[in-house]
Amino acid sequence: MPDQNSLPFPDSTPSQQPAAPADPGQVPVEPNNRRPRETTGKRPLWARLLGAVLNPWLQLRLEPPDAAELLNGHAICYVLEDYGITNALILERACREAGLPSPMQPLAGDPLGRKRAYVALSRRHATTLKQLGLGHGPEQRTHSGSLARLLQAHRDNDWLDVQLVPVSIFIGRAPEKQSGWFSVLFSENWALVGRFRRLLSVLLNGRDTLVRFAPPISLREIVDEGLPPERTVRKLSRVLRTHFHRIRAAVIGPDLSTRRLLIDKVLAAPDVQAAIADTARRDGSSNGEAWKKAHAFAWELAADYSHPVVRSASFLLQPIWNRIYRGILVHHLDAFKAVAPGNEVIYVPSHRSHMDYLLLSYLLYTEGVVPPHIVAGINLNMPVIGTLLRKGGAFFIRRSIRGSALYSVVLSEYVAQLVAGGYSIEYFIEGGRSRTGRLLQPKGGMVSMTVRAYLRQPARPVLFQPIYIGYEKLMEGNSYIDELSGKVKQKESIWQLLMGIPKVLRSNYGQVVVNYGEPIRLDEVLAEHAHDWDGKPLHEDDRPQWLSDTVEALAERIQVNVNRAADVNPINLLAMALLSTPKHSMSEADLIAQIALSQTLLKELPYSDRVTVTPHTPEQIIAHGEEINVLERIRHPLGDVLKVEDDDKAILLTYFRNNVLHLFTALAWVATCFLQNRRLTRTTVVNLGRRVYPFLQAELFLPWNEDGFAERLERTIDLFVREGLLDESQENDTSVLTRGLGETDEVFRLRALGHPLRQAFERYYIAISVLAKNGPGTLSAGELESLCHLAAQRLSLLYAPAAPEFFDKSLFRGFIRELRALRLVWPDANGKLEFDERLDAWARDAKTILGRELRHTIERISPDAVETAKAAN
Repeated sequence: MPDQNSLPFPDSTPSQQPAAPADPGQVPVEPNNRRPRETTGKRPLWARLLGAVLNPWLQLRLEPPDAAELLNGHAICYVLEDYGITNALILERACREAGLPSPMQPLAGDPLGRKRAYVALSRRHATTLKQLGLGHGPEQRTHSGSLARLLQAHRDNDWLDVQLVPVSIFIGRAPEKQSGWFSVLFSENWALVGRFRRLLSVLLNGRDTLVRFAPPISLREIVDEGLPPERTVRKLSRVLRTHFHRIRAAVIGPDLSTRRLLIDKVLAAPDVQAAIADTARRDGSSNGEAWKKAHAFAWELAADYSHPVVRSASFLLQPIWNRIYRGILVHHLDAFKAVAPGNEVIYVPSHRSHMDYLLLSYLLYTEGVVPPHIVAGINLNMPVIGTLLRKGGAFFIRRSIRGSALYSVVLSEYVAQLVAGGYSIEYFIEGGRSRTGRLLQPKGGMVSMTVRAYLRQPARPVLFQPIYIGYEKLMEGNSYIDELSGKVKQKESIWQLLMGIPKVLRSNYGQVVVNYGEPIRLDEVLAEHAHDWDGKPLHEDDRPQWLSDTVEALAERIQVNVNRAADVNPINLLAMALLSTPKHSMSEADLIAQIALSQTLLKELPYSDRVTVTPHTPEQIIAHGEEINVLERIRHPLGDVLKVEDDDKAILLTYFRNNVLHLFTALAWVATCFLQNRRLTRTTVVNLGRRVYPFLQAELFLPWNEDGFAERLERTIDLFVREGLLDESQENDTSVLTRGLGETDEVFRLRALGHPLRQAFERYYIAISVLAKNGPGTLSAGELESLCHLAAQRLSLLYAPAAPEFFDKSLFRGFIRELRALRLVWPDANGKLEFDERLDAWARDAKTILGRELRHTIERISPDAVETAKAAN
C-alpha cells in the first residue's frame, strides 16, 4: 500500500466538509468463503424522521456530478472524516441524489457489525463523553476498530472486495444573495465545533452544502499487499487522514496561525537572525534596535487572513459584479482542480486591472477553492482598504528592495514560510498592470523567491498556475491613455477610490472571461534546467549557476502559457477589424465578413486547446459593441457604417487588439507579406518568417521554435488558399502565391489581417535604421532605445497617427535585447553597440515588407545622436 505522501486515489478539488457516522460494534462475520445473502430494507426510522426535519434546510452540490460512475459492481463503504448525526444524514441524502447505494443499509454479511455501510475516521467528542462518564471505557469505538474489522473480513473471505469511498462535506461555502452576515460566523473552518454550532451552521448555511466523493479504494488490493494487520490499519488511517487534510486545505486553506505567530517564525529564522546581527554591526546600533526594524518590516509585509472577512467580502462583491459586468465566464477550472490538491499552488495571472485579484479570489472562493495570499504593491496599503485587503490575504511589498539587505531577507523568509506552510500564493510576474494590452516582460523577483523557498525545503511539490483574464472594457482605460501619452501616473488614494465608485456602478463593462492555462510543475522545470541538483535542500545563500537560467525559463514559460489560454471576445474581434482602416470604420457588410473570417481562421488553425473564442455571430458581436458604447452606427441609404467615434476610443481598442494579437501572428505575417507584393514564392514567405520570428516570439511570448513557426506558416498558407485569399500556382517546380488585383474583397481582408503586425515591423526597421545611420560603436543600448522612441513619435506626428503604444520604449527595449541575444549587435569595451553586415539582411527583408515611401521616410527621420544632443542643448 502506498505511504501517506502518495495517495492511492486522486485528490481532485475539494468542496465539501466531513460528516461522519457512528462507529461499529462487534458483529461476527460469516465463516470463511461463505458468501452471505445481500441485505435489503428501508432506511432506519430515526434516519427518516431526522432526515425529514433536516431536508428543508439543505441544498446539496455534489462533486463530481456523475458520482454514480463510482459504481463498478463492488460493495461500497463510505468513509467520513469525523462523527456526526448531521453528517450521516447529509451523506445519506447525497447518496440518494447521486444514485449511489445507501449508507444506511449494511454491507453483505455486515462485516462492520453496525447495520450501516459507512465509517468515521474520528470521533470529535469521544474524549468529552468519556470524561462525563458517558463513554464506553476500553470498548469505546474507534475508527481503527472499524477499519480493522473490515480489513479482517477481507482476510477471512476471499470473495469480499469492498470499495472504500472517502466523502468530504462542507457546509457554508458559496455565498448567496440571501446569505446574512450572521451566517458568515458559522461557515466552514478548521475549528472543532460542537453539536449546537453544527446545527446552527446547517440552519444558516445548509443550502450551501457541498459533498465531495473521492474515487474508491479497493480494500482487496490493500489486504493482498500482505502487511501485518495492525500496520495495515495504521497506514490506511494515515492515508485517509492525509486525503481529508488535503481536501480541507484546498477548500478553506491551511490551518492558519495568527499573523503574530507567523511573524515570530520569520524573525526566529537563522537567516533573519544573521541579517539582524549584520544590520546592527553595519549601522552601529544594538541587536534590539535592528530586531525592531526587522519586526516592522515583517509587520508591514504580513497578511492577516480572516475567513469571515473573505466570506463577507464575497457577499458584498457578488451584487457589484452583477451590476457592472454582464457575466463572468470561467474555463478549464475543473482541469486545475483535478491536479491542485497535494501541491503548493502559485497563481500567476495576467495583470490588466485592479479588478484582477478581486475577481480571481472571489471566483476561487465561490468554486470551493481557498483564495490565495496575494502579493500587492505597498501603494495599495491605504487606510481601511489596506486593512481589508490584508484580511483577504494580501501581503504588501515595496516596489524596490535594493539598498535594504534586511528587508530582502525578511521578505524572502516570509515567502519561504508561506511555501513551507502550504499556503497558496498569487502574484503578477509582470510587476504592474499592462498599459498596452500585451503581456509585459516578466520580472523574476517573486519567481526567484518561490524557487529558492522550494529548494530550501523541497517537501511539497510546487505548481505554477497561469491564468488569462480578459475584459471587454477597462475601468482604468482613460488613465492608461494618459500614461502612454507621457502624463505622470496618479498615486492611488482612498479618496480617489471612493469618488470613482458611483461612476463604476453606473457603467457597463461587458463580460469577463477567466481561463486557466496549462499548469507548470516546478519539478519538471528543475529536471530540465538544474541538472546538477540532486534533490537535497539548498542553503538560502547557495546560488548555483543554473538558478538564474531556471528562473528565467520558468518566467518565460508562465507568460507563454498565459497566452495559450487567451479568450477572444467580441471587442477583440471588433478591434482587429476596425483598427485596420484609416478612419476606423467599415460598412456593416464588410465588418460582418471580416469578423466571420477571423472566427473561421481561429477555428481552422487553433492556437491551443485552451484558447476560447466567443460563440456569438458577427451580427450579435456588432450589437454588443453598440450596447457597451464601443461602436457608433451611422445610418445611410446605401448601407449602415460602423465606426469608432473618437481617437481616444480607437486608442483603447488597440489595447483589446493587443490582447489577442499573438493568436493572429502567423495569419498576420502571411498577410503582411502581400501588402506591398502581389506575387511571392511560398519559400520566400516562410524563410522571411523564420528570420523575423525570434523578435516576434520575444515580444508576444509565442510557443513555437523556428521550425514550429515555419510549419504553422505552411498551414496558414494552405488555409489562405482554401479560403480564396491567395492563389497558388507552380512555376518551374516552384510554388508561387498570388493575391488579387486592385481593391477586391480578398485584398481588403488581407490588409485587415496584416495591419497589426506591420506596425511591429515598422518599429523593427526604425531600430535598424537608427543603428545604420549612427554607425557601429556609437550608441549604447539605452541611447538607441531613446532615439528609436523619438523617431517613432515623430513618424506618428508627421504621418498616420498611431496609438501611443507604437512608440512604447519597452517594445524597443525588447527588440534591442533580442538583437543582442542573437549576436546581431554586441557591446564593445565602452558599452557601445557594434554590428556588421548581417544587419543588411534586415534591410533587404524590409524592402520586401515595407513600401519604398515608408522606408525612405523612416530613414529620413531617423535621428543622428550628435545632432540630437546639439538640439537638446
